[in-house]
Amino acid sequence: MPSVLNRVVVAPSGFKESLSAQAAADAIAAGVRRVLPDAEIDRVPLVDGGEGTAVALASATGGRLVALAATGPVGEPVGTHFALLGAGDTAVVEMAAVAGLSLVPRALRDPGATTTYGVGELIRAALDTGVRRVLVGCGDSGTSDGGAGALQALGARLLDADGHELPHGGGELSRLARVDPSGLDARLRDTELLVACNPFNVLCGERGVARVFGPQKGATPAQVEQLSAGLENWARVVVRDLGVTGTDLRHDPGTGASGGLGAGLAAVGARLLPRFDVLLDHLDLDARLARADLVLTAEGALDHQTPRGKIPAEVARRAKLHGRPVLALAGTLGEGAHELPGVDACHGILPAPMALADALLRASELLTDATERALRMILLGSRLPGPAARAAQAPAAGAVAVPGAVSGTHRPSTVR
Repeated sequence: MPSVLNRVVVAPSGFKESLSAQAAADAIAAGVRRVLPDAEIDRVPLVDGGEGTAVALASATGGRLVALAATGPVGEPVGTHFALLGAGDTAVVEMAAVAGLSLVPRALRDPGATTTYGVGELIRAALDTGVRRVLVGCGDSGTSDGGAGALQALGARLLDADGHELPHGGGELSRLARVDPSGLDARLRDTELLVACNPFNVLCGERGVARVFGPQKGATPAQVEQLSAGLENWARVVVRDLGVTGTDLRHDPGTGASGGLGAGLAAVGARLLPRFDVLLDHLDLDARLARADLVLTAEGALDHQTPRGKIPAEVARRAKLHGRPVLALAGTLGEGAHELPGVDACHGILPAPMALADALLRASELLTDATERALRMILLGSRLPGPAARAAQAPAAGAVAVPGAVSGTHRPSTVR
């Protein structure tokens, strides 16, 4: 085994609707072990505020999970959780654990109807424990209601022109006429509410969250326009009735996080922070990358969106600060996958075309096999002589080649 690969850091994201970040790290590590049985493998399953965030941060800090039931994205109760970090003063609410896309049955994927009401319920439950800092992780959402449901759960009343409470869902926001904040949970005033979000996501405009992510959540083109108009109205009414100052709810970085949840929480005093600045410090990622000989990262898809706040791009950026080589693995390689800053090589995990359902079911096996294939290619490359070595090995002028003379790994084939 070349000494250059004595220590491998495995730092993947999860694969949506297939593998958690921990499961992806385990699958990649198994592939590494097949090729480098004696290497030190440092598994760093990474979270971006989406699925697995609460579990990962509880584990990293010696904290614990608090299990409870809350309102799911389609309005039915779901089993969920939040985390209390080891120091005891901070709770982590993972919006995907109560309003994530994976909790929306495929037949019910209508972002005009889904709600973040359960997120507000989790925040209230966290406050019941006595913490005064709540970190809300945004990502993998199945909603597009601007955080309206969360504010309703926290005590705000959203009223139409006739004074009737609005039903759940972003499809209703165009009818919003007034927000009554008199019932908002008073503890919010004394709570540090932080939102870990992708700063590239904004609420409104041509790059607004409804237009960029609405179709992924099941919105038709007509619904995308309806949701966009509703979020515009939501921002206007909330700013007026809650007296929001110092924050542009329409365009500030992170306001579009999780279908606009960022904007809704910012309206009640939350600070929107770049997610990796908030989350990765708990995992000591930079120090672990600095000690690596090779960094492996992974996500379900690599494409032109990856540099816009995705985990492989952040891992590559940080690894390059320490001059470390990066290999990225992905279920699919889209446009721009081979041009990602900081990624030295990328490798798709599918060995042949297959149905999406089969790929999701076999994701762990496919990821392990792909890791093995990629590392064997790396080892092959490490054994190829460079230009200087080839020049040194070249026979001198007039020398006679001796049949059968071989060296190193270049041995005669025994195949006949």
